[in-house]
Amino acid sequence: MTSRWVDEVARQRDLEVTWRVMSLAVLNEGTDVSDEYRIATAVLLGYTRLVQAAKEVHGAEYVKPLYDGLGARLHVAGETDPEQIMRGALEDAGLPAEFAAYAQSDEFDVQLRASHFDGINRVGEDVGTPVIAVNGVAFFGPVISPAPKGVEALTLWDGVVAAASYDGFFELKRSRTREPIFD
Repeated sequence: MTSRWVDEVARQRDLEVTWRVMSLAVLNEGTDVSDEYRIATAVLLGYTRLVQAAKEVHGAEYVKPLYDGLGARLHVAGETDPEQIMRGALEDAGLPAEFAAYAQSDEFDVQLRASHFDGINRVGEDVGTPVIAVNGVAFFGPVISPAPKGVEALTLWDGVVAAASYDGFFELKRSRTREPIFD
């Protein structure tokens, strides 16, 4: 949702966006999580490896399209077969199906971990995804649903920029009251 919102803002404002990867598997290393969660994050690590490999092999311009393709299949279409998800996302991004082998490869794990920790080091501990950095200040979030469009997207963006402008701002949170709304 956050990436969709940032895309919406970038369409309306002169905004330069650099997309990076963050890994829940790396984030939760050494923590006490359920076996079910650990299995799920292992699958997600494969997707993250795929996106990082696309960046390393083909360039940063492949990060967002591949990320979007994976997200659309997982969250919007509700696909559950990792092979099918990767195949479709790779096709959408203009990458060959054989590229899926990178999901099981640790070839670019050093770069993946560097990207992950770049985000964590910007925002601090005890956070998850998404991480957003604005004018040199990083935050966990915003966690939003649905992704705002038009004027609402800009209003939220201006609020984040305003929060980033105050050195003493650290956290704003409330409990979620609904499941994600993908539209």
